[in-house]
Amino acid sequence: MGKQTVRLEGPVVILGSAAAVGRKEAEGPLRERFDRVFQDSYCGQASWEKAESFLQKTAVRLACGKAGIEPEGLDCVFAGDLLNQCIASAYAQRGLDVPFFGLYGACSTMAESLALAAMTVDGGFARHCAAVTSSHFCSAERQFRTPLEYGGQRSPTAQWTATAAGCCVLARHGEGPRVTHLTWGEVFDAGVTDMSNMGGAMAPAAYKTLWQHFADTGRTPRDYDLILTGDLGALGAEVLTEFFARDGMDLAGRYDDCGLLLFSRETQDVHAGGSGCGCSAAVLCGHVLRGMREGRWKRVLFAATGALMSPTACMQGESIPAICHAAAITTEEE
Repeated sequence: MGKQTVRLEGPVVILGSAAAVGRKEAEGPLRERFDRVFQDSYCGQASWEKAESFLQKTAVRLACGKAGIEPEGLDCVFAGDLLNQCIASAYAQRGLDVPFFGLYGACSTMAESLALAAMTVDGGFARHCAAVTSSHFCSAERQFRTPLEYGGQRSPTAQWTATAAGCCVLARHGEGPRVTHLTWGEVFDAGVTDMSNMGGAMAPAAYKTLWQHFADTGRTPRDYDLILTGDLGALGAEVLTEFFARDGMDLAGRYDDCGLLLFSRETQDVHAGGSGCGCSAAVLCGHVLRGMREGRWKRVLFAATGALMSPTACMQGESIPAICHAAAITTEEE
């Protein structure tokens, strides 16, 4: 449809979804919406990286349980994280004996994995397919910024990387919300060079993808009960809202951001909000999809955004390219 959108022949059903999070995430507004909470940042493991893999593995097993299948019954898994060589995802798959596709889309990875899994199921190449994404505050800080022991001061525009993982199990048959449309994102560079301003770097990419989705499908924001980005935070969400206001599109009352939903900026020290690809994964799989099953929303447009940078590139003076992928999910008959 149009330039960047596909309509699935479907139905592609989200049979089961689950989210596993850390203690800080469970202290936020969505505390009752998660399937598993770990009070220890190590999740009982020997390192933060191993803890992140355990978060992923936990989310997969819980989602498969809700879908009524064993993890070994999956035909393939699309998974990604923020770490070098996607080690959290690769190590999480050890022992499952399931075909695995490792992904990197930064914080857009949940939408990327969901899109690829949905197309694989829709094309008849898999009966059951999982989309999984995770992040961990401590492992991300160690890789992207400074050691936790350093205690560096955080910029007001900085966001807090979520310790969380989310998983969706998709199939051609069954009961649950359905993925109907996918809008693939293009890499867009707004020229932002500040690594602590992810919202400013990603907001233009979110705008481009959402605008293209509306143009390709002929839909408007009013066609959705909820338009959800992740994770722009306070600054990025404000920029995106202003962009659409200039186009005469009012997002008020139907737009929110995963980075603003996961934490309370008033009571938790997260500055501009949450981030990390586990943030949007946990909000989607633990809160939004559950809300759709409960009848809270019937049509949701999920648009996860990612800053495709590395510390090396930024230290070489590179700006931060960004991307956004979008998926339309519904409980209504199309």
